[in-house]
Amino acid sequence: MKSDQCVLLVEDDRVDAMTVQRAFRQIKASNPLQVVADGEKALEFLRDPTRPRPGLILLDLNMPRMNGIEFLATIKADPGLKPIPVVVLTTSRVDADRLASFSHSVAGYMIKPVDYDQFVEVMRLIKNYWITSETAE
Repeated sequence: MKSDQCVLLVEDDRVDAMTVQRAFRQIKASNPLQVVADGEKALEFLRDPTRPRPGLILLDLNMPRMNGIEFLATIKADPGLKPIPVVVLTTSRVDADRLASFSHSVAGYMIKPVDYDQFVEVMRLIKNYWITSETAE
């Protein structure tokens, strides 16, 4: 992922979104972080030609209106959105959620740690992976 590509965070919990933003600053991620509150808002963002195309989507699963699994089904069925890599960042340890996510070709499934320092390490892991990973773009 290029350092100027944005990361789209799809997260309905304001505190969790602020934690991701804080962790991004702490790990010195140079990618701009765009935050939307649910799957429907994420689709609006992705389909708006005036918005930047994200190099990565960080996706919560448990959201109102359109949950993460419904969002994944929608974008992975859209040839224009399908190539954008998605990493699930969730509190859900439910096997059905994990299996459904991978059935929609997510690039990773990360459990949000409760401990902030562990959370920062998860974000650092994601950042380092995407810095070294080749993408379809």
